[in-house]
Amino acid sequence: MGSFHSRSEEVQELADKTGFTSDQIEHLHRRFKQLSGDQPTICRENFDNIPDLELNPIRSKIIRAFFDKRNLRQAPGGLADEINFEDFLTIMSYFRPIEMDMDEEQLDRFRKEKLKFLFHMYDSDHDGKITLQEYRKVVEELLSGNPHLEKESARSIADGAMMEAASICVGQMEPDQVYEGITFEDFLKIWQGIDIETKMHVRFLNMETIPHCH
Repeated sequence: MGSFHSRSEEVQELADKTGFTSDQIEHLHRRFKQLSGDQPTICRENFDNIPDLELNPIRSKIIRAFFDKRNLRQAPGGLADEINFEDFLTIMSYFRPIEMDMDEEQLDRFRKEKLKFLFHMYDSDHDGKITLQEYRKVVEELLSGNPHLEKESARSIADGAMMEAASICVGQMEPDQVYEGITFEDFLKIWQGIDIETKMHVRFLNMETIPHCH
């Protein structure tokens, strides 16, 4: 890891901020250098040649999430032009696996952090809600790789999924009631009981992988 490895105080500070071990930080620094071409920052174009993302139908949303200032904990909205290694670690911290010694409060906070990342990925206009249009676009993108599914069918599936989400969040809707969109609190209700903790993780030991959002 070169000179970075010798800066043990800096590594410890990053470990305290992100929850990673020094070994994981060392590995992720190699991954960062691989992505950046040994440059001090990464831009969106650096993600273009990652095999695992190339065929992912929502690759643009995943890449965008890496530069979302909400996920970087820098601002309530907007996108960064590039990210440094500490920024990269901040994003990767959303994909940390569960630690066996976590108590219930830590697990709850851990889960909410992961879901907040996903929520931001779907909330593309940064208004704090996932609208029907945003939700439909995500579903249609996810289904776009299926050659047997027509666009109208994908739209119907998206509409049905959104109405199901609305019923979870607001109960029985009146015929003339307008559902403005899913808030983060709604999002937590929808994902209740779904095992996001193990689905959203990164494989640290494989240098050819990047985080997957399921």
